[in-house]
Amino acid sequence: MWPEQQPPGGNPPQQPNPHPQPNPYRQPGSQEPGPHPASREAPTVTAAQAGPPDGDRRTTVIAVTAAVAVVLAATVTGALLVLARSDDGAAPAPDTSSASASAAPSTTGNPRAGDGVQPTVPGWKAVVNADKGIAFDVPADWVPRSPDWVSYVADDSDPDGKPLVAMKAPAEFKQNWCADDPDRDGRVERTALASAGSRGNNGARSTEEIARADSEAWVYGAYTQPDRTKVTVGPVTSYTTASGLTGSLATAQSSGVPRTHKCDSDGRATTFAFRLPDGGFGSWSFVGAEGVKEEVPESVVRRILATVRLVDTGDS
Repeated sequence: MWPEQQPPGGNPPQQPNPHPQPNPYRQPGSQEPGPHPASREAPTVTAAQAGPPDGDRRTTVIAVTAAVAVVLAATVTGALLVLARSDDGAAPAPDTSSASASAAPSTTGNPRAGDGVQPTVPGWKAVVNADKGIAFDVPADWVPRSPDWVSYVADDSDPDGKPLVAMKAPAEFKQNWCADDPDRDGRVERTALASAGSRGNNGARSTEEIARADSEAWVYGAYTQPDRTKVTVGPVTSYTTASGLTGSLATAQSSGVPRTHKCDSDGRATTFAFRLPDGGFGSWSFVGAEGVKEEVPESVVRRILATVRLVDTGDS
């Protein structure tokens, strides 16, 4: 289940750790993941759960402030997913062949918030994780969340709801793609069709490990909980983006997820992991519903992936 996002200043939500929460794609409102669960004591984090604590799939959306932002730098092995929806359909993704290989942002705006970083694909939007200096572009009909937004998923069996995996400052496609009240408690859970974001992976041992673990955690947490046998992870391969950023890439997907509730579906996740300038690790992930009418085509996922780059935001 996904909690509904609330403005800062409320009671902090529990968070999941290195493994996805039940159904990260099904959320009431928007969500945000982060490389590490935010502390329950963090007074500046607020989240309202949408759905029963023991629901089939649990996702958490939180507004993260400076106190919680530190958590995002930690490694998360679980999965978190936030999906957004726009009223119109997905527009054809521009060809990234003309994208600039330069990762340098413009000199305007507030660097510490990622302002001024321009998209490398004409007509697209730049999405920036200012804390880690990671940027990527998304089609015009995707909706970028605020710079301190974190989406994540937790395991339904974890009473503390620790994040399994998360992303910071993500962008979502069709945020209200599906709405349902599976536990009949009067609170509607809204599921986004797809989401993409980045995070730091402190404590990881290799890019290969991150690509495999994070992609698997996203699918488990967002779609197959509590059944891990329905998740399949493909081979880990080397990958280089248009900017020359190299790392490891892996895609996980589910098969045979029971359609118990209206928003249930199979899903897939792709994670690209790489080294950061400070010697640590970072990663970018896409998570989305699969086998549904409006699913994001693999060609679009690859076009977004090709734009992943490192930028100087003043914080990274």
